[in-house]
Amino acid sequence: MHFFRLEFTSCVGCGSYRRKNGRLDVVSLLFWASSPESSPFTGAVPTRRKSGEEGMDLSTQEPGETHRQHPRMALWSLSYYSSPLLLCYLYRKGYICSSKLVPVSQYVGTVMVCLLGVACLRGWGRWRNSEYQQFISILEETRKNHTPSNKKKLACYDFDFSHWPADFSWKEVSNPKLLSKAGVSLLKPEPKLRGAADSMLNSLRTLPCHIVSFLIAHSFGRRMLYPGSVYLLQKAMRPMLQQGQARLIEECEGQRNKLVACDGNEIDTMFVDRRGDEGQHGQTLVICCEGNAGFYEVGCMNTPLEGGYSVLGWNHPGFAGSTGVPFPQNEANAMDVVIQFAVHKLGFQLSDIVVYAWSIGGFTASWAVMSYPEIQALVLDASFDDLLPLALKVMPDSWRPLVTHTVRQYMNLNSADQLCKYQGPVLLIRRTKDEIITTTGPEDIMSNRGNNLLLKLLQFRYPKVMTDDGVRAIRAWLAATNPIEEAAVYSSYEVDDDWCVSVLQSYKTERDVFFPWSVGEDMTLEGRRQLALFLARKYMRNFESTHCTPLPYSEFAAPWRL
Repeated sequence: MHFFRLEFTSCVGCGSYRRKNGRLDVVSLLFWASSPESSPFTGAVPTRRKSGEEGMDLSTQEPGETHRQHPRMALWSLSYYSSPLLLCYLYRKGYICSSKLVPVSQYVGTVMVCLLGVACLRGWGRWRNSEYQQFISILEETRKNHTPSNKKKLACYDFDFSHWPADFSWKEVSNPKLLSKAGVSLLKPEPKLRGAADSMLNSLRTLPCHIVSFLIAHSFGRRMLYPGSVYLLQKAMRPMLQQGQARLIEECEGQRNKLVACDGNEIDTMFVDRRGDEGQHGQTLVICCEGNAGFYEVGCMNTPLEGGYSVLGWNHPGFAGSTGVPFPQNEANAMDVVIQFAVHKLGFQLSDIVVYAWSIGGFTASWAVMSYPEIQALVLDASFDDLLPLALKVMPDSWRPLVTHTVRQYMNLNSADQLCKYQGPVLLIRRTKDEIITTTGPEDIMSNRGNNLLLKLLQFRYPKVMTDDGVRAIRAWLAATNPIEEAAVYSSYEVDDDWCVSVLQSYKTERDVFFPWSVGEDMTLEGRRQLALFLARKYMRNFESTHCTPLPYSEFAAPWRL
């Protein structure tokens, strides 16, 4: 019976096979040749992740074998996306006609019968395998009784995350009747006031534009904005994601959880608890929001982990184990259930939570602090103020009206507007060689949209300081490309840090009001310049790097507090 013993050497969603004692495992080979993604009984073959309890050896594969990537999945994906072109080609060549479809259907029928036989053999092989039966029994027991001990046993296996039992649902703590049909509330652009007749005529006139915008947003537009949701990219990155996930679970004792958002999407999360450690940062939870091609397995979670913080990472809808599509509404719904999970399930207070985001993650991060103002602080790394200028940069000028309408209607990532609703501490990290969020090129640091994010935030919080002269002083400081130039600009305005702090503290003590502040109203021109530069330096730090370089922990600092 050795030849029909199933070896657990497959990665999530794809099969692999290996030789044992010089012979090839036949059932594993048959599994590799058939469809891998159906159910835990027929498709989601588990991989033992690490050594478990009760003396079970869970390391049955050789190093690197679990993460082997097979070209079959990429071939299937290419065939799927190119099928419309292939059908058009066959039609033009005259192959799609009744006289030629009959023999083709016979061939297809034969292949289907063979595949059915392979599937039956695969199921029979798994039924005879004791380890697979053990996995199924643990999975079923966890579904019936979702206790920490059962979940710990289940976590020893790596299988299709769609069959992982839900650990937390938004409905457990919130009332669905209080929400709109789409989910949580978002900031919407203010509608233009028009007459009834004018509005009707305008709607008819712009109907073609609305249709085209919808098609663009739901086809290549969404995939351009969030390339991490593309199936082929996820397949290519699967080995890296599995290695990163294994490291978080085995080395950092991470806990993987499935959360169900208010829109029904399942969100894949990873929580590393450091509250039991001796360090001072363990009581603070850092919620990480990844970029448009970032995953918590290999993303910005590593930066706060190095500092000893408790960390909660999550994947965008449609990324890795998360379901759905990463449109702004779904993103906000996912962020909401992550915060609810941190508070109601993990036991953190909102005042103990810091939100840390990289790149496009600044949208969900700014939504979080806008919706939950009690959150302790916000750190935005390589983020931007608004998506529209960056979208216009990569599209033809003739498409400007269409791009503007599509972004505002379907992809309105208005991070700066949301950020201005937050009253707490904020730190912006600007990459001085950023090639992604600049509208001209990495050599033009003044085109970095992080500059606009800083200016909009300061103009809202300190409008009397941010006059034309104050803005010019900050722009001169932002134009500096290295620390020496920054210090030269700062010293040229003779900024007195102690004086600036005393002015702000005095205003806060006397007024103790929410932003915007009227500080600087009766101040001299020189005083406003000094205060503007002082605030800019406190709210923004420069990191001499490109957009995708991992942020070292030395650059990760708590935002400035007065």
